[in-house]
Amino acid sequence: MSNNIKIEICAGSIESAIAANKGGADRIELCSALSEGGITPSAGIIEYVCDNLNIPAFILIRPRTGDFHYSRADYEAMKKDILFAKRNGAKGIVTGMLNTDGTIDTCRMKDLIEMASPMQVTFHRAFDMTRNPVEALEEIIKLGCHRILTSGQANNAIEGADLLAELVKIAGQRIIIMPGSGINLSNFSNLAEKTKATEFHLSATRSFKSRMSFLKTGVSMAGKNSNEFEIIQTDAETVESICNLAKQIRI
Repeated sequence: MSNNIKIEICAGSIESAIAANKGGADRIELCSALSEGGITPSAGIIEYVCDNLNIPAFILIRPRTGDFHYSRADYEAMKKDILFAKRNGAKGIVTGMLNTDGTIDTCRMKDLIEMASPMQVTFHRAFDMTRNPVEALEEIIKLGCHRILTSGQANNAIEGADLLAELVKIAGQRIIIMPGSGINLSNFSNLAEKTKATEFHLSATRSFKSRMSFLKTGVSMAGKNSNEFEIIQTDAETVESICNLAKQIRI
């Protein structure tokens, strides 16, 4: 048995990225609009994080919310974002593209992977929307991706634990299967034991109160149930606790 579990934090802001770094995460996936499943962060955020963190930053390349079948314009934007990330010191990208029939868009993915080199490439949770996970796994391995981020084709990694464990076995040493979605301090150890995965993806967030002294009421930027004075961000102490747990687990 060995102890080599890595923790990737999904950071939806600069402050979350800083907290992940402080808490001892192995790397971050940098994105924006985390509440919407994540989209590509701005140029300024990418540049700032790559310049100021001492852990690897992988950039989410996803031009919009919704499905993972992209138009030509979306695809061209993704290529530009990949080149920008590479120029500014990102160590990897997180992306994925599907055909309309739920299979991997291998032609366009191949181009993105070649463009990203020498950065690592994680195939993201578009995998969870594929029609056949085992076939998709083999296609992604052939493409040369370094890992797959997946919930096991379920709403969260706990519900998908059986498939995650199966994927880890099938993948062997050929690619990393990285469980993600709904992972927290209370379920991490059990999930690690059940799946035997060596890398895990989580946001480690909590609610922070706004530093605003004047709180305007009756106005919301995202619907009447949205609270503009409650900020959901990664918590450094939670990251540290998860990382300490990871060090205790033998796989």
